[in-house]
Amino acid sequence: MKDCKNYQAVVIGTSAGGLKALKVILENLPDSFYLPIIIVQHLNPQSDGFLAQYLNQHSGLNVKEAESGEPIIQKHVYIAPANYHLLVEKNRTLSLTVSEKVNYARPSIDLLFESAAEVFLHCLIGILLTGANDDGSRGIAKINHFGGLTIAQNPESAEVNMMPVSAIKTGKVDIVLHLEEIPAMLASLCKS
Repeated sequence: MKDCKNYQAVVIGTSAGGLKALKVILENLPDSFYLPIIIVQHLNPQSDGFLAQYLNQHSGLNVKEAESGEPIIQKHVYIAPANYHLLVEKNRTLSLTVSEKVNYARPSIDLLFESAAEVFLHCLIGILLTGANDDGSRGIAKINHFGGLTIAQNPESAEVNMMPVSAIKTGKVDIVLHLEEIPAMLASLCKS
């Protein structure tokens, strides 16, 4: 496995069951965890900022809704706002767009993962969690293509297993972990 000093960012994608899964991960990461985390959770288009507020209460990291043009900085967790695609730009800032839905979703996990892979290359960790479609599978393959580390939630521990199953079927997932194992793995990869 790669030397942890190589990693520069984490991207996480989830859908149905994601609120619980994200809470488990974020509340079990140490406060010293320094990599920025960028998240797409499929949301109802009318959702307010509840998800970021809720997760911020359960994490030692700063959890917030992503804003267009803001720089990606350490010890921050960025969540895609409802009805916006979230992308990583070449200058390592975030951008929001309302372009066409991808896999019937906006925000799209694939678009986040693919844009992040092109910027962070082999220094990216991509994680696909519980969900009810195949969004994220194409993005996982792209992260793998650029040499990043790819992780899927073990389908047995997923509230809805279609998303991790689809990712695993690509053959581009490096590690399959039960949900509770993911925070410890991240912490071990990214000791400061």
